[in-house]
Amino acid sequence: MLQQAKRMQGMSSAIFTQVDDMRREAVAAGKDVITLSLGSPDMAPAPHVMEALRRGIADPKNYGYALSKGLPAFLQAVADWYRTKFGIVLDPATEIHSLLGSQDGLAHISLCFANPGDVVLVPDPGYPIYTAGPVSADAELYLMPLTPENDYLPDLDAIPENVLRRTKMMILNYPNNPLAATATSEFFGRVVDLAKRYNFLVCHDFAYSEMCYDGYRPPSFLSIPGAKEIAVEFHTLSKSFCMAGCRVGFVVGNAQAIELLGRVKSNFDYGIFLPIQHAAIAALTGPQECVAAMAAEYARRRDVIVDGFTAFGWQVPRPKASMYVWAPVPTKQDSFAFAADLIANAGVAVVPGVGFGPHGEGYVRIALVQPQDRLQQAVDRIRQWLG
Repeated sequence: MLQQAKRMQGMSSAIFTQVDDMRREAVAAGKDVITLSLGSPDMAPAPHVMEALRRGIADPKNYGYALSKGLPAFLQAVADWYRTKFGIVLDPATEIHSLLGSQDGLAHISLCFANPGDVVLVPDPGYPIYTAGPVSADAELYLMPLTPENDYLPDLDAIPENVLRRTKMMILNYPNNPLAATATSEFFGRVVDLAKRYNFLVCHDFAYSEMCYDGYRPPSFLSIPGAKEIAVEFHTLSKSFCMAGCRVGFVVGNAQAIELLGRVKSNFDYGIFLPIQHAAIAALTGPQECVAAMAAEYARRRDVIVDGFTAFGWQVPRPKASMYVWAPVPTKQDSFAFAADLIANAGVAVVPGVGFGPHGEGYVRIALVQPQDRLQQAVDRIRQWLG
């Protein structure tokens, strides 16, 4: 038998695979399963975005290799979008790089800064790539617990001095997946001060910046004075513009980090298919009403779940951002057992919280990726099952 590398032990997808296997088995047996596990948007891109993609595909000149950095027009579109949205000025030539989705950059950034044994501070719970990327660089993980008692923010004062001295990177994500938590500019300011004091890079995953509700607007990490000296911010069009399958995103911020990540990527892959870049340009520069309409729909879906659960006694927080509800397990089961029973007995698939890290135990993540009527069906089924 072939022997896997030791780093593979830190790249487990077992729980996610098991949940999907249970879902597929139930469907194969004729059960109607409402899938709220995979965080893949079910809405289509706006018509002007799809039209730009169609035009690009019809152009024979668009089928050659694309440069890894991105089309100049795409980089300029990102710069203009960031200036309009967040008031942040970026140099397209040095402070922006295209990505095959933000996960591409999050997977590779550790290779630029972490040597074997160096420390990367990662959130717990957190999206799996936050740990898989550092593990691929043979870095040492330090898990920062995100707990309701601390508003799901890392307790910066609790990180030991000897850990901070060996830290090369910190990974943050607000609005958060899976917790649907948010962070304040004041907290980000404390992180900037800490990173400057110990000379490490902050990587902020800002994938859910446009999925915000009730008048809330999340701050960009780069809006903090001095942040660009020690930070990069990752973004994707997957969620904001419903382009998940297109695999297009970008990283912005510290020029040295952008250059190093670009150097790594130039050895691993080529750039984004040109028609997709044209579609991304249309998304970033075109009418933004589609983004507001998408956010409003997610807010309505959130209310279906939160109000529906509350009505029969399952108390869950009402998030003001992201496309998820982070719900405490309402039974005495662990999160995996509850998720398994939910598929078997109610025909609803969710993700066990433990799949996002040890501090995710006791919770499940519910993705708002079905129309309102299907979400209401899920609420009704769960209410009937729980009695």
